[in-house]
Amino acid sequence: MVAETAVSLLEQLRFAIQDLGFVQAPELVWTLLWTSLGALALVYLAFRENDKPIRYTVPSPTTPDAVEILDQPTLKVSGSTAIQCYAPATGQLLGLVNPSTPATIDRAVEQARAAQTRWAKTTFRQRRAVLRSMLQYVLDNQEEICRVACLDSGKTMVDAQLGEILVTVEKLQWTIKHGEKALRPSRRPTNLLLAYKRNTVFYEPLGVVAALVSWNYPFHNLIGPVISALFSGNGIVVKASEQTAWCSSYFVNIARGALVAHSHDPSLVQTVVCWPETAGHITCHPGISHITFIGSRPVCHKVAASAAKALIPVVAELGGKDASIILDSVSPRDLPRVIEILLRGSFQASGQNCIGIERIVAAPAIYDWLVSLLEPRVRALRLGPSADVGAMISDASFPRLEALIADAVQHGARLLAGGTRFAHPDHPSGHYFSPTLLADVTPDMAIAREECFAPVMVLQRAPSGLAESLLAVANAPPFGLGSSVFGSESDPRLAQVVRGVRAGMVAVNDFGVTYAVQMPFGGVAGSGYGRFAGEEGLRGLCNVKAVCEDRWGPWLGVRTAIPPPMRYPVGDQERSWRFARGVVEVGYGIGLVRKIGGVLGIMRNSWHVWGGCDDLEHGVQAHVSNNT
Repeated sequence: MVAETAVSLLEQLRFAIQDLGFVQAPELVWTLLWTSLGALALVYLAFRENDKPIRYTVPSPTTPDAVEILDQPTLKVSGSTAIQCYAPATGQLLGLVNPSTPATIDRAVEQARAAQTRWAKTTFRQRRAVLRSMLQYVLDNQEEICRVACLDSGKTMVDAQLGEILVTVEKLQWTIKHGEKALRPSRRPTNLLLAYKRNTVFYEPLGVVAALVSWNYPFHNLIGPVISALFSGNGIVVKASEQTAWCSSYFVNIARGALVAHSHDPSLVQTVVCWPETAGHITCHPGISHITFIGSRPVCHKVAASAAKALIPVVAELGGKDASIILDSVSPRDLPRVIEILLRGSFQASGQNCIGIERIVAAPAIYDWLVSLLEPRVRALRLGPSADVGAMISDASFPRLEALIADAVQHGARLLAGGTRFAHPDHPSGHYFSPTLLADVTPDMAIAREECFAPVMVLQRAPSGLAESLLAVANAPPFGLGSSVFGSESDPRLAQVVRGVRAGMVAVNDFGVTYAVQMPFGGVAGSGYGRFAGEEGLRGLCNVKAVCEDRWGPWLGVRTAIPPPMRYPVGDQERSWRFARGVVEVGYGIGLVRKIGGVLGIMRNSWHVWGGCDDLEHGVQAHVSNNT
């Protein structure tokens, strides 16, 4: 394949030369080209990675033989002997999971630590091989992974394909292709005074890291931190949510199976499921070097306070109130496409998406048009495990959602669809909330400030079409995770809004694509701090070690030496200070005149001490001679 491509390129080159009117190249030139090509091909074949993925199997989780539908499916209270797992869409009992204890967590950390000491010595090529086999498994078992994720979380298969599979294989592929570039040692510039130094930054594994992940994407949220931890040379302990405890062991075994397939210790990856009061044992554990937390702000306050006891760094992703800003420069031809994106961004995974569209902020000239197009579409959405919108993880948030919607209506908002919980005729024990469309929401309403995390579409009319007006509405809530902006590329307001929106991520004329290309993921303000994904995410799991060493020391003997005027004991303080000032002027003076002045200052204030320096050197030599 390589040779065929090369021959084709050479033939195209020959034709191009002829078309330009040049004479045919001499045979010697073509001989040299063919020889060079052959050499390059041999080099490529010798050094390319030809590690084929290894296929392996992982047993799927099982459900009870007899299908039991719970009348009141819910988690048992904290402190129970077992975590009761059920399917939110149907109420079907999935099984019981024993919660981890502090002793269980200690063993998990210790096992991961022991395995990590060996894993840290692996090469990037070995790590890529593991991820490549994991990628093969996910591609081969997409349907089963989606089925399991849907059972435990309530989402539909289509939502699982997008939110569980697509982003996971993207993360695997990106890490395989670009991870080494992010983590290989990088050279850093020096300066005039230290031109003889070589500066390098190394990215070293931290040890054992932890991830406390949410339930809304049970496969991707669990496996994503594992991918980054493995490639950066770390071991990892993942605390899966008790809401999706049933599927967590299957998903973590996908990563462990890849390790086993390549003869590595599967203990490198650990998973625990525990009640909230036990989770504090992880967040302040002395064996944990870094924490990635995905969850709510109230819980993050506890995680951060606990981690502070052991000075464990935390990356916090806390959700948001993401705005989709619609400029009136959106063309009528493009508006149908925008409508489809708004629907997908608002109702995917029943709105239980940290970067889901929580608000649509539209310019006045296009607002009514949007409402008229969205209302029939939202009303037509169907609920069910195999319909348009799946179940929510539980019914615990339903009273709060209904209260927020009622409060908005009371203060002038228009409820155009939904607004209440839904009793599914085929699944009366399922947790469904009616797809909701709420128009004319103002920034002072509670629903405009609080994250719904539900299938609730909120429309806000900006006071005007000016960028400042749109931004005032979009930036009102105390969140800043993601956002999207729609408008004509020729509209100067588009760039103004992109720069002015308070968010960690912005998709222009699209939704959520920054994560689909593995750009750094995270937010500002109430949405948390730090980043995972991309180069920043990988490097965040490393000890960033700066090393400064002599560039020519071994050959030329050029090393740092303390100049005589600066040696202890300092003789003439005034002259020594002027000498030091001269050094600063040489290194940092602006313009040639100041640098020359610095050289003169060094010379004038160093002569008087050379004699003393010589006396010191003679004294040292005499001391050495006497001792000999």
